[in-house]
This record gives sequence, C-alpha cells and structure tokens, in this order.
Amino acid sequence: IPFPFPQELTTVRVQDPRVQNEGSWNSYVDYKIFLHTNSKAFTAKTSCVRRRYREFVWLRRQLQKNAGLVPVPELPGKSTFFVGSTDEFIEKRRQGLQQFLEK
Repeated sequence: IPFPFPQELTTVRVQDPRVQNEGSWNSYVDYKIFLHTNSKAFTAKTSCVRRRYREFVWLRRQLQKNAGLVPVPELPGKSTFFVGSTDEFIEKRRQGLQQFLEK
C-alpha cells in the first residue's frame, strides 16, 4: 500500500564561506545557509541567508533554553590556535556547522 502523503523532506547546506573585512582587525567568515523543503509548515520552499559563527552560537543557546532534556548538538570549536592553513580551518568549521544544522 503506497504511503498516502509524500514524505516531508528538508535539506540544509552550509556553503560558500567568505572572509569579510579581510586584512582588518574585525575580519570574520560568514557562510551561505541554503534551505530547501517540501514541508507545508514553511511558506517559502527555499531560502538562503549568510550567517557567521557567532550567530550559530546564539542559535545553540536559544535551543538549549528550550530543549528541556533533549540534547542540543555541539558546534565546531572556536580555536584561534588552529594548526594548519586558514582555508583548512574554514572548511572544517563549515563541515561542523553543516553537521550541527543537520542534527
């Protein structure tokens, strides 16, 4: 018997890291967050925003406040003493932010 309703799917991608204010004391990296869903709970089926790491930190804190006993996923570390290239650090952080949003 076929399932009577199509399965709801939501995909989220963290892409396109960009260094903003490069070379200045207040430089930072932001990431493109792309969401696509067929859920009826969303008016827009696709959306795209740019967010920086500290906004993920804010989101995680908000989730923790409202999560009760449900564990909130960890964010990738904020190490300023990363051994390796900046590009490698940015890519590892991008992957960690992707995993955070998927969970």
